[in-house]
Amino acid sequence: MNINFKVPVVMIGNSFKYELEATAKLFISGAGFTFSDDINNASGECFIVARTEDIANGCEISVTVKLPGRDIINKSCTLPCSSEEDRDSAEHELCRLLYHIMSSQLGIVPPWGLMTGIRPVKKVTELISAGLSKEDIKQRLTEKYELSPAKFELAYETALNQLPILEKIKPEAVSLYVSIPFCPTRCSYCSFVSHSMDSAVKLMPDYVKCLCRELEIVGNIVKETETAIDTIYFGGGTPTSISADDIRTIMETVQKNFDLGSIREYSVEAGRPDTITEEKLRVIKEYGAGRISVNPQTLNDDVLKVIGRKHSGEDALRAFELARKVGFDNINTDLIAGLPTETPESFFHTLDEMIKLSPESITVHTLTLKRAADLFEDKSENTSNPAAVMVDHSIEELMKNGYLPYYLYRQKNTIDNLENVGYAKKGFESWYNIFIMDETQTILGAGCAASTKLVYPGGKINRIHNYKFPYEYIKRFDQLMEKKQEVTECLKKIKSTAQR
Repeated sequence: MNINFKVPVVMIGNSFKYELEATAKLFISGAGFTFSDDINNASGECFIVARTEDIANGCEISVTVKLPGRDIINKSCTLPCSSEEDRDSAEHELCRLLYHIMSSQLGIVPPWGLMTGIRPVKKVTELISAGLSKEDIKQRLTEKYELSPAKFELAYETALNQLPILEKIKPEAVSLYVSIPFCPTRCSYCSFVSHSMDSAVKLMPDYVKCLCRELEIVGNIVKETETAIDTIYFGGGTPTSISADDIRTIMETVQKNFDLGSIREYSVEAGRPDTITEEKLRVIKEYGAGRISVNPQTLNDDVLKVIGRKHSGEDALRAFELARKVGFDNINTDLIAGLPTETPESFFHTLDEMIKLSPESITVHTLTLKRAADLFEDKSENTSNPAAVMVDHSIEELMKNGYLPYYLYRQKNTIDNLENVGYAKKGFESWYNIFIMDETQTILGAGCAASTKLVYPGGKINRIHNYKFPYEYIKRFDQLMEKKQEVTECLKKIKSTAQR
């Protein structure tokens, strides 16, 4: 159901805001939510009331929902409520009541059921590692989250392909993410903090200078703490938006300030075909990156125009062949299911052509309508598209052709509540992608909008976010670098724990 107004959510006796909102968004697209504990806000054509109340034998929970043009529906149940575990159970059951009311009212059964988190596969890998059988895991997750058999199989297969790599993880090592947040133009579906080259060109010299300075600072921290670098990933934006000389300057700085002898993967997201040149590819290869992405998203020229791309499908094919000519033997391609005006037939054609090219990995994203994206303004006409048909077909075709799912994540506001999946030929899984999804290794971020994820011994995670915009990153660079002390302390703790 598409709702273009704020939906009041009244929470009485609880503060389960995050999960209630995530559950409601499985059914209501385009809506914003307001939260309060004032029952007087439960009025009008649409509202949600989530109530918990302590009683003699435990906790009574109830949910009341009013949707436009429909009757008010209420469901309730009683639970024990004496421990923190019971409290977590109350939150889950409150969401389950909301889920069932919305599902029965709207006739929608989300394929991932009650699972609303980004990392559903992590739940599966944890249960496999605990020694549970496939059937036990299926029963446990189906009962708790009501996910469909097809999505369980996808998550389980992904977990099996991740585990051999996760078993080789070096928790005392770290990965490095380098952000180059620029693109030739901004695609209509994009919500990343990326900036068109037209507006950013005057900032480029100072941005490259600051990024290289940050890489030097991070490199010194890594050397001081005797920390090994495991994987490196250049992302954006589109890193190849900048000149070959700037790419060389940045990659040379990485080479000078980090020991590349220990790295197990070095990726550069070349991305948009209209930014890829032979000179840039040769620089990338010269400085040690062995894995790149060439991301057409679709080969349908009409769809490319609609989403704001300035290249053709043929340009994407030529860029791929150019990468092969330069010598890259580990290439990923990204596709998006559910782009506006895309039909199942045109998506199937794109997928078939990509499989014929035989890249080492293919990532299939599902269109997500983020508020920061231009496409969000057209959400009403973009929420009714055959993304599920495209995704289901991609799973079957890719696995039939030797591409196995190895990482998977979900986002809010994704069409049909679907997922993003990376598929790879055996031995070509991206270690960085697995590490960032599993959250078991520290990732040091450098550059505008980059995030450093510090994973402390014991599993505690802390994030340090760089400024989002290039002008802010440049202007407040010295202030930003003051945050690096925590990185040093974290790496020292990791090192100390590893030596015990």
